[in-house]
Amino acid sequence: MKATTPTQDLMRGIWRENPVLVQMLGLCPALAVTNTVANSLAMGIATFFVLLGSSLLVSLLRHLIPNEVRISAYILIIATFVTVAEMGLEAIVPEVHKALGAFIALIVVNCMILGRQEAFASKRPVGRALLDAVGTGVGFLIALFLMGAFREIIGMGSFLGQPLFGPHYEPWVVMILPPGGFLTLGALLIALSWFQKRRAAGAATAAALAAEGGAA
Repeated sequence: MKATTPTQDLMRGIWRENPVLVQMLGLCPALAVTNTVANSLAMGIATFFVLLGSSLLVSLLRHLIPNEVRISAYILIIATFVTVAEMGLEAIVPEVHKALGAFIALIVVNCMILGRQEAFASKRPVGRALLDAVGTGVGFLIALFLMGAFREIIGMGSFLGQPLFGPHYEPWVVMILPPGGFLTLGALLIALSWFQKRRAAGAATAAALAAEGGAA
């Protein structure tokens, strides 16, 4: 594996390899449950917990799990933490748990989580695996929060259930329906692409000015 620093392990999933906005992983919950901020945060926190717990356990047991059954073992470990997360949500926020429905259980088959176990946690020590899990989990949570905030504000005129624009606001109902998830994701990807291109252009201009100054 390519050598990385602890800081790179932590920051990679937040920005440069964001699971939703860059790698396009975990799109099922990102599109399905982000119609409100509360649902987005609950799903993001549950996924973060599962990713952190499974990365810890996989890294601890990486020398004990036979290679032939490693995928089955990873799924079993992930399913255990998903069960804990589901029971916790049902006990703490039953209304949100009901709104999320089957998508909590579907965290088990989130390719983002299984991919981090296979590609990283199973090959690195516990500390580095936890840093990678925290970075990826935070990146996923940020993406879900952005989508949930945008959809709830535009589609309902509220944030966490609190009205923002008064009684005369006409909400864009389409934004809290399934098509709204695709529209929001597309808007975020366009904004991210624009920012990256502008940043690259600025870096190229700075480099050209520095080269001219050095030549002079």
